[in-house]
Amino acid sequence: MPIICMFRGIKITINYNDHMPPHFHAYYGEYECGIDIDAIEKINGEMPNKQLKMLLGWAAMHQDELQENWYLARQKQELFTIDPLR
Repeated sequence: MPIICMFRGIKITINYNDHMPPHFHAYYGEYECGIDIDAIEKINGEMPNKQLKMLLGWAAMHQDELQENWYLARQKQELFTIDPLR
């Protein structure tokens, strides 16, 4: 499960051969959640409100790159990193 981005203590990963819908996983301390790439919304797990808002904003800015990485993961190809939130 490659890390495609890290910012402000949040790690973002996309798993190879993961289930639909297209999504990524975010980790912050003991918290973990899944974010739907198309809808830009939390689909499972828990994340503190402040970090979730940052995460959703970042995902909206990088939606095309996230969709491309999801496609690459489904094809079992190497994923690329995405710029962090600044």
